[in-house]
Amino acid sequence: MSTVRGCPFPDDLYYDVESNVWCRREADGSVTVGMTAYATALAGPIVAFTPKAVGRHVEQERSVATVESGKWVGPVKAPVSGEIIAVNEALDAQPGLANEDPYGTGWMVRMQPSAWEEEVGTLLTGEAALNAFEVKMEAEGFAGCA
Repeated sequence: MSTVRGCPFPDDLYYDVESNVWCRREADGSVTVGMTAYATALAGPIVAFTPKAVGRHVEQERSVATVESGKWVGPVKAPVSGEIIAVNEALDAQPGLANEDPYGTGWMVRMQPSAWEEEVGTLLTGEAALNAFEVKMEAEGFAGCA
C-alpha cells in the first residue's frame, strides 16, 4: 500500500482522483466502490450514508450514494457507469466505518459495470494516481491524513 501525505492508497485499486473515489474490479466482473481515505479525512466523521437503490442504473460521475458529516453533505460519484447490485448495509448502522476502513468494511456500493472497457481509461492506478493525488492535495492546501 502506498501513501500520499499520510493517506493510504492501495496499489490494486482504480481511482477517480477528481471525485475522490476508488473502485476494485472483482473476479465476477463487478466493481466495488468507495471513498478514498483522503475524501473521508476532508469530510470528517461520517454520520449518515444514503445509497441509491439496488437495481438502479447510474452513469459515470453521477451519485451512487450521499454521505453526510458534521461539515459536509455530498455525493459519492460513480467511477464507471453501471447497475447497483449491492449496498453496504453495515454503513446504515455504522456510517463511521467509511472513515475507519475506507477500503475494506467501509465500501459503499457494488456495481455491474455497463461500459468498463470504455470508461476504465478515465481512472488512474499506481504511480499516476499517487502523483495526481499529490498535486490535488497541494492545490487544495491539504496537510495530510491524521
